[in-house]
Amino acid sequence: MTADTSLAGKRIFVAGHGGMVGSAILRRLTADGHPPDRIVTRPHAELDLSDQAAVRRFFAAEPVDVVILAAAKVGGIHANDTYPAEFIYENLMIECNVIHQAFAAGVGRLLLLGSSCIYPKHAGQPMGEAALLTGTLEPTNEPYAIAKIAGIKLCESYNRQYGVDYRSVMPTNLYGPGDNFHPDNSHVVPALMRRFHEAARGGLPEVAIWGSGTPLREFLHVDDMAEASLFVLGLDDAVYRANTRPLLSHINVGTGTDVSIAELARLLAGITGFRGRVVFDPSKPDGTPRKLLDVSRLSRMGWQARIPLEQGLRTTYEWYLARQGPLRGEAA
Repeated sequence: MTADTSLAGKRIFVAGHGGMVGSAILRRLTADGHPPDRIVTRPHAELDLSDQAAVRRFFAAEPVDVVILAAAKVGGIHANDTYPAEFIYENLMIECNVIHQAFAAGVGRLLLLGSSCIYPKHAGQPMGEAALLTGTLEPTNEPYAIAKIAGIKLCESYNRQYGVDYRSVMPTNLYGPGDNFHPDNSHVVPALMRRFHEAARGGLPEVAIWGSGTPLREFLHVDDMAEASLFVLGLDDAVYRANTRPLLSHINVGTGTDVSIAELARLLAGITGFRGRVVFDPSKPDGTPRKLLDVSRLSRMGWQARIPLEQGLRTTYEWYLARQGPLRGEAA
């Protein structure tokens, strides 16, 4: 993807630049030739996005043309099920503060990054954008999903009432460099990758995996997500509006293909060199039976994912092996 002229010279605030997606967006902006002095970032220690007054002061002091809201509290099934209050509160506060204060400061264009968990648990497959709010959510991540739905509706509402250009992209399950490999609070790809790696290195006879192994999941490499985000952000206003009527709503981002958790486990076992047994524990929750996004809207606009799953998993494992010091989320 070449640099988008509509973003050239703009001061872009990447909120959440230290996370997996935010750091990938920084890499993409740099690769596209965006001047480093036109990219604005703040570490959490300097700017707590859940603090309304702090966010107000930031936007009052820092001229910004475009906001990319990649900051969020994220985690896998276990984390979502264990910390529901933190997941709904922190994500709501981040979205409300950043979106409203960006508007108050005169920022005309914003991109919110969400999640495919916004869709009903039993939504028809693949899930199109119109499936939003048509059924009951998956209980294990409902608080997080509700927060992300609120973010979409914030963008829609500010567009409708104030005529700004606030866009939303809803990615499928992401993985890649910068992911969280914490043994309890990570998503499925890093969690399984770490477990297979440790089992292979420790010579363990088996790896047990939560659930039946039958749920189907779609996985998108974070570098593809970064590219798609900037593609959507840079779309001509008329093109974006024509493809997101009537509410100027969200756009799905994914690969359009899925694999079972059992298939994913076999891939990761091979990549990490694990030669033992893979067993499944059906007494543990599976989560949503299938999560495949309908990505036809984005495809019509001219973007498709490029990184095949096995290739992406291999390069992610290489990144994991090259890391020094403690894993993210653990004390040194």
